[in-house]
Amino acid sequence: MEKVQCLIIGSGPAGYTAAIYAARAELKPILYTGLQPGGQLTITTEVENFPGYPEGVQGPEMMEQFKQQAERFNVDIRWGIITEVDFSQRPFKAVADDGKEIMAETVIIATGASARWLGLESEQKYNGFGVSACATCDGYFFRGKDVAIVGGGDTAAEEATYLAKLCNKVYLVHRRDELRASKAMQKKVLETPNIEVLWDHVPLEILGDGKVVTGVQLKNVKTDVEKKVEIDGFFVAIGHAPNTSVFTGQLEMDNNGYLITKNDSTYTSVEGVFACGDVQDHVFRQAVTAAGSGCMSAIEAERFLSS
Repeated sequence: MEKVQCLIIGSGPAGYTAAIYAARAELKPILYTGLQPGGQLTITTEVENFPGYPEGVQGPEMMEQFKQQAERFNVDIRWGIITEVDFSQRPFKAVADDGKEIMAETVIIATGASARWLGLESEQKYNGFGVSACATCDGYFFRGKDVAIVGGGDTAAEEATYLAKLCNKVYLVHRRDELRASKAMQKKVLETPNIEVLWDHVPLEILGDGKVVTGVQLKNVKTDVEKKVEIDGFFVAIGHAPNTSVFTGQLEMDNNGYLITKNDSTYTSVEGVFACGDVQDHVFRQAVTAAGSGCMSAIEAERFLSS
């Protein structure tokens, strides 16, 4: 059994930033990377909206730099996942997938969230080459072009209107004959001239030339009629799933499984356990906001241990 002052679970922008701050505060943190070291940015190509990279940067390259900076401050980075936790008393108990038990005075959770995908083989083939699950992140690359976005909730509606400001044409693909989004968002979508809603349609396949997206094959669910729409980008907006299953019954969550933190804080429902990044943020979901909350969590952990 290993005793530590600070255990960090997750290795995206939030986790690595928390690790850097915790290490500089001499908390000697250990960090478990999870199954996808670096988080969602490792499946992102060009990142142009993170401060400090005037020419942009590849997502995997940026996360490697985050990792190297954490290592510079002697953060103990371990590949693996935490499979079990007990937050009923301090020190908190965590068990890794190799069976190692850790007793931690504080825990910072940065396990992030995973985009929900349609499950198409072509979707994964062109992921990062015209396919994206974040219009705010990648919409800029399609300015002046034609794109499609699939979904019918508030997120899809918001991202469609965002894309409409940048793109020539936005096709909103929805399997039903009405949107699930709020009335205000529906009105905004329907009144945006360069958004065309393709009602009762589902994507069958994302088309490409082997390098980038060139179109999408759709089917009308009521008539079974198929049609091809030529596009340059395809966005998936059918929701995200927070990676919180291991914390079920241990921490307070909302109806969608996101960890609930106190206002203007990273404190969870258990004192000494903090959450940062997309695991508790279903609104912004940006690398820069995740990094900011990672900073907050480490500062709050240090202050908690000093109190």
